[in-house]
Amino acid sequence: MSKPYVFLTRKLPDDIVNILETECVVSMWEKEETPPPTSRLEEECRKADAVFCNVSDTIDASMLEQAKQLKVIATMAVGYNNIDVKAARNRNIRVAHTPDVLSETTADLTFTLLMATARRIPEGIDVIRNNEWGAWAPFFLTGKDIHHARLGVIGMGRIGELVAKRGIGFDMDIVYHNRSRKPQTEKAIGASYVDMDELLKTSDYICVQTPYTEETHHLINRQAFQKMKNSAIFINTSRGAIVDENALYEALKNGEIQGAGLDVFENEPIRADHPLMSLPGVTALPHIGSASKQTRWKMAEMTANHILQGLRGEKIDHEVQL
Repeated sequence: MSKPYVFLTRKLPDDIVNILETECVVSMWEKEETPPPTSRLEEECRKADAVFCNVSDTIDASMLEQAKQLKVIATMAVGYNNIDVKAARNRNIRVAHTPDVLSETTADLTFTLLMATARRIPEGIDVIRNNEWGAWAPFFLTGKDIHHARLGVIGMGRIGELVAKRGIGFDMDIVYHNRSRKPQTEKAIGASYVDMDELLKTSDYICVQTPYTEETHHLINRQAFQKMKNSAIFINTSRGAIVDENALYEALKNGEIQGAGLDVFENEPIRADHPLMSLPGVTALPHIGSASKQTRWKMAEMTANHILQGLRGEKIDHEVQL
């Protein structure tokens, strides 16, 4: 019996590839930072038994319609809005993702963005690199205090809870909004549930940690930014399309909020000439929320094992359920 055929949409370390090669024939796109063109992905989906992908690879219904022998799609990510899961399910194709393993690392990065934006770290780095540092000045590059400020978390899932816990270490007042209240979380970390309007109006720092769905598309829009404090700092490490970027740009340009720390964007990669990149109050990162060596390794290993579980007909540890 021939081995199943697996396509990897990025170049991965040999040790990860070896996990799959014990039971599969593996074909791998040769680049790590550039995705395969759509034509190549379509071609591979037509002949593959499984696909190892990530958030930059769009696998839609038309592509799946041609994938006659595809059994498993495993994405090296928590989010899976790049995959038409309903179309996959209709064709009995199983979809897996990597929740939990990256939660702590993403929470670290979220708080890093919060601190860097509040204390104007990127601007300070530019001052040094551009040889613009003069004499000490009393109010040069003054930022915002983090300690004892109010942190508003939108989406109190696993990552949201971990972000809130980091805020406790800075003696922050934690409020959150979620689809449903989390009494155990409130008790464990001292967070208070508030409605969305109160969170937006009273928080000094607002972190978005909600998943992307049709309901959360542009959840943070013009009206939301207008409710925020002029001194508020907005942080997004969830998904770019949760935020109306045009509204964010206008809010920053008009001084309706003070700053933004962004690791995700509606269209990635964002270009240097994007209007948001012209604003000094924006701290931007290239979608590296989970990018520690340890966590990315665990994610890749988990994704490889999901493929093997699916091809064997076993229970997949983290199968997406509709």
